[in-house]
Amino acid sequence: MAKYDVKVSIIIPHWNGIETLSECIKSILKTQFDSYEIIVVDNASTDGSQDWIKEEYPQIILIENDKNYGYAGGCNRGADYANGEFIIFLNNDTIQDPEWIKYLINLVETNKNIAAAQPKVLNYFNKNIFDYAGGSGGHMDVFCFPFARGRIFLNQEIDLGQYNDSRQCFWASGTAFLIRKELFLKAGKFDEVFFSHMEEIDLCWRLRAMGFQIWVAPKSIVYHKNALSMPMHSHKKYYLNHRNSLLMLFGNYSFINTILIGTVRIILEYVAFFYSIFKFDWNHASAIIRSLCWIAFHPHIILKKRSRFKMIRKEKDNNLFKNFFKNSIVYNYYIKGKKTYLEIESIDS
Repeated sequence: MAKYDVKVSIIIPHWNGIETLSECIKSILKTQFDSYEIIVVDNASTDGSQDWIKEEYPQIILIENDKNYGYAGGCNRGADYANGEFIIFLNNDTIQDPEWIKYLINLVETNKNIAAAQPKVLNYFNKNIFDYAGGSGGHMDVFCFPFARGRIFLNQEIDLGQYNDSRQCFWASGTAFLIRKELFLKAGKFDEVFFSHMEEIDLCWRLRAMGFQIWVAPKSIVYHKNALSMPMHSHKKYYLNHRNSLLMLFGNYSFINTILIGTVRIILEYVAFFYSIFKFDWNHASAIIRSLCWIAFHPHIILKKRSRFKMIRKEKDNNLFKNFFKNSIVYNYYIKGKKTYLEIESIDS
């Protein structure tokens, strides 16, 4: 077995916001775990973050990128410098419970088939509710609309311990998750076309297709300042969410499922577009059209993605469907009024 200087490499992609990063690092340094390193990947910050890190924390490995490569590109470049057997990808706008790493490691080391695990992600500003970005384990319906235990669309549940059981999920939140470095590399790292948003779901889909499992360890707790780096209702956030979801669908499904499921998904996109027009939500409406145009004009990127996915795939769609919510989360949330994961789970069971 390979020897490592440290057990865990914590990789933090960063772009501006010294105060935010400072709070995150101070929290990490309180972690009750002996073998870890911190790698900050700076995506060409303009606020002097680089010099501040060098002066305040010379022990931190600092990678200075020549431009903003986004979450995906920043994390990939950080992984190239990671010395640990395990990698934790961590948002800079988080603080952590002191034992957060211990519980993640303990879970993953129980089973070699577990590729990655995420903590329970609670909201920084209201620590009694699940955060939008992750909750207590991520899931997705067959049309590639993601949700989480504790958060479905904009509905964030109060944490009453209802999701404190450690179990398999479909995806681990990019806010904070631990992954075996070897498998991260074998899966092809993050797809940098995504830039930001859903790249972790795409990665977990590939790991699932390779035959590995994704879990949540709720005893591990991280608090997140949601939408700090990108406002919730901004055009860019809407655009990346829609485009990247479509990119996953057209890039990861088998050909026949791409046609069948993709057709329904495109119809749902137009429904969302006209609903946005009705609500005078121009940011959302324009983002949907922009995302559809991107998909239409980049078939070469989708084909390359499909080819890479096929090379690592061991599980067929029929087996992977067992891990999807088989109904439409959009229909159940907006039409049937199912607002919590427990309600959704009862439909799928």
